[in-house]
Amino acid sequence: MDQAALKGKTAVVTGSATGIGAAVALGLARSGVNVVVNYTKSVNEARHTAEAAEKLGAGVRVVQGDVARDADCRAIAAAAMEAWGRIDILVNNAGTTKFAGHADLDALSEEDFARLYRVNVIGAYQMVRACLPGLKANGDGSVVNVSSIAGTYGIGSSIAYAASKGALNTMTKSLARALAPSVRVNAVCPGFVATRWFSDAFGKDNADRLAAEHKKLVPLDRVAEAEDIARVVLFFAGRESRHVTGELLLVDGGLHLTVAQAGFR
Repeated sequence: MDQAALKGKTAVVTGSATGIGAAVALGLARSGVNVVVNYTKSVNEARHTAEAAEKLGAGVRVVQGDVARDADCRAIAAAAMEAWGRIDILVNNAGTTKFAGHADLDALSEEDFARLYRVNVIGAYQMVRACLPGLKANGDGSVVNVSSIAGTYGIGSSIAYAASKGALNTMTKSLARALAPSVRVNAVCPGFVATRWFSDAFGKDNADRLAAEHKKLVPLDRVAEAEDIARVVLFFAGRESRHVTGELLLVDGGLHLTVAQAGFR
């Protein structure tokens, strides 16, 4: 990656207190990008990520906000514009789920679906809208949506989650068409990633067991870490991908090659 090409730019990364979002924020900071670190509840983790980014030489703003609320999205975008007068990169990483077996249709309520769509789909849309004037201003804006293999193959933590990520994938293509040529819109679709997402839900021992089981399914014989996904996000943010838009890139170690035979769900 040509880090010099990113130096001096500004990025907004939603849900960047921990996990993939934090890895993205730090990767951007390492490339000389000023970063808005956004969180909903994890204030201590957000401050820790911000401090690490500042040590890398980046300008940082920490902004609390729930992307499901349009007013919060506008406040997050405004923080970047007030601090640096520009937004070059938007990474829609904030996401949520409810873990529920796909065969148990009683496990998900109407509100479960609505909550996941508010954050995973509507939140991403609202963030694009809030950041759009800044993204368009320099004629080279980049939006990267952190989606999931779940949205392509109908697998993952629940049917509602898979459906929301499928909607995000479709929206990625719609926005790429609508916002060209001044803004590119792409999506990264990870498989299993070893972050606190699973350990928070199931506990560390069960999360480790899930990771070990997942590793057996992956042709590359490894479990992804947050930094693996962040590197691909930075590719879409940078000049190397300046002729790429509307793309959905699976970053899953080859899991999609074995999903059908494994009956993964």
